[in-house]
This record gives sequence, structure tokens and C-alpha cells, in this order.
Amino acid sequence: MKLRLWLKGTLVTLVILFIANYFRERGPTGYEIHGIDVSHYQDDINWNEVRTRNIYFVFVKASEGFNMRDKRFKTNWQSIKEAGLLRGAYHFLNLGMDGEKQANNFIKTVELENGDLPPVLDIEYARNMPDQKTLRKNARDWLDVVERYYGVKPIIYTSRSFYTDYLSGYFDDYPLWLAHYTSTKPDSVAGRNWHFWQYSENGIVHGIDEEVDLNVFNGNLEELKKLCITK
Repeated sequence: MKLRLWLKGTLVTLVILFIANYFRERGPTGYEIHGIDVSHYQDDINWNEVRTRNIYFVFVKASEGFNMRDKRFKTNWQSIKEAGLLRGAYHFLNLGMDGEKQANNFIKTVELENGDLPPVLDIEYARNMPDQKTLRKNARDWLDVVERYYGVKPIIYTSRSFYTDYLSGYFDDYPLWLAHYTSTKPDSVAGRNWHFWQYSENGIVHGIDEEVDLNVFNGNLEELKKLCITK
């Protein structure tokens, strides 16, 4: 009896692990356009191998705050282009720092070309949260400066709770990239739809040794390309 129960428990555990790993590699069903986002934490990446894994787009960390630039941005940026993948660059917002100065850091770091995805502003909870007015001003200043410079409306990356608590009603006309770590499709956020869904932060992709964030696009390839920059 004990052996039978042990075998049953082991089988259940193996099934759960199989499903979890399948989700980490294949992602949620019902989406044809998959992508990833990376930074220096993923170290060296074999982009030609990544290209063969049903990956269509990549967002790359470019900058943070006033003067920090991701040390692998230039290498990743060029290699993604050479691999034939759609690429986009993001800035990690320091919530309490001047938004215009942070935008200038991003602009000095990133040269966007025809066919690239719009720039992204990554807005997340921080240990020392500024007041809502300051936070929104810094975010707005970054978005305005970047939009004027590149001639395209940036994408906002954030979580459901952050959007609801701080951004809803103020930034509703920006494309939304939603961090929502679940296998269940996220509903609309504060009455609006999302464009990208980051559904895992510990994905497995061949060509990348470290775990990586996994995403899907809420549309088809033609619709994704319509978001891209055209000059």
C-alpha cells in the first residue's frame, strides 16, 4: 500500500513538473506571436539559435536612471538585427528622478531604425516610492521627450496593480505591455486592453543559458509590424 501511494505521489509530481516545464518552453495557448525580453543578466546569447525557437520579437534593456546603460545592450541590439528578429529597447524608470534627464539617457543610448518596435518605459514598484504626482510627472516627461524625438508613441510596461494604482486615467492612450505571471489570459486592465503579456519570468529558451522573461503579442504578425517604426 505504501509503495502504491508513493508511486502515485511520484507520478502526480512528475505530471506537475512536466506541465510547468511545458508552459515555460511553449507558453499559453491561443497566441501565435511569441517573444522575450533580455538584459545583461542573460549574458552571452546565441541569437541564431533563439531565432529557431518560435521567437518573433525581443525587447532589450538599454538604460536606467540618469546615466546607467546596460553593458550588453549594443551587442544584443546589433545581434538581434543580424538574426532577423524584431527588436525593441526599454528604459527602467527611476521613479523619483527627473524624467527628462532619464529620457536623454535613453536617447543617447538607442538609435531606432525603420522596422524597430517603439521604445518602452518600464515602470515598477520601488522600495522608496515617490508621491503619485512626482511619479506621474517623471513618467510623463520621459514619454513626452522620447515621443517627440523618435516620432512614435512609446509602450508602457508595468503590472496590473501598478497600472491600476498609479497610471489608470493618465496614460491610457499608450500601448500596454502587462506583466502577469499566470497561465490564465489576463483580462482588460482598468477597462483597456493590453498589447503584450509577459507571462513568465523564468522561461527556458534554447540559445540562452539563463532563465528569461517570456511574452506574447495580442495579435498576429501583421498587426505587430504595424506597431513598428516607419520613417
